[in-house]
Parts: sequence; structure tokens; C-alpha cells
Amino acid sequence: MLIEMTIKGLMVDPITNMPIVILHDSEGQRVLPIWVGIFEANAIALQIENVPMQRPMTHDLLRNVIHDLKGDVQKIVVSDLKENTFYAVIHLRVGDELVAIDARPSDAIALALRVKAPIFAEDTVIENAKSLDIQPDKGDSERLQKWLEALDPEELGKYKM
Repeated sequence: MLIEMTIKGLMVDPITNMPIVILHDSEGQRVLPIWVGIFEANAIALQIENVPMQRPMTHDLLRNVIHDLKGDVQKIVVSDLKENTFYAVIHLRVGDELVAIDARPSDAIALALRVKAPIFAEDTVIENAKSLDIQPDKGDSERLQKWLEALDPEELGKYKM
């Protein structure tokens, strides 16, 4: 079952120093942390903060290509989690045809922000993410899990590079 999600914040994992996009459902009951690369986090942060760019970034280019080909991004779905790696699908409508394109969640989210498309996650992905084994050191995994569970909304400020 698909759960609609929104971006709650963008922050840095205190253990790995990797950026994390925090998604949550409308009731705030389900949270999905997705570790992303620094460049993808930057693309997401720039869009969240409405920072104008002189030249199109990669996700702006993708948006422009889809638009110029008369396509429309219907939604993006964080669709799977395998071996600690998240997967996503970009759902497009091109004319009368529906097209599903495999993507990294970070790229799909950056695109969704630019075209104002809804972001969804499979409920099984949200459930399976609770048991993510982020670190080989069990102590760090437990510490990270406790940190995620105790997240204070005030800590989810603007992403700092």
C-alpha cells in the first residue's frame, strides 16, 4: 500500500556524517529516513529553500526535458529496500501512456520537488527501514536507531553544507 509522504527535514547523520532526507506521513506516525549523497542533498536543499540558479542543475534539466516532451510527472514512489539500499520509481504520463522509470530516491525526490509531484513510499519499505543495519558496528546501529526515534522537530532546521 502506498503512503503519501512529505519532507520533514534534511539533516546530517551524526554517526556517518552523511545527509539524510527525513520523510513523514501526514499524521506524523510514520517516518522514513533516507541516506543520500551530498550532491543530491544539495539539490534537494536548494529547491526546498527556493535558491535560484543561473544555469539548470541536473534535476532542472530532467524536469525541462520531461516538460518539453509533453510529459508529466504523476508521482514518485520509494518502492523498495534491498541490502540497505532504497529504490524509487518515477511515474510519468506521456500523452496517453504511463511510464515507470527506475531512479534513486534522492533523484526522484529532487525531481518531485521541482515539478510539485506527490511523494509516496510503500508501507513495506517504511516498515523494513525500521530495522536498517546502517553500520557494521552494532553499538552504532543501536545508537543511531535511538537517535532517530528521539528526533525533535526543532532539530530539523535548514540543511547546512
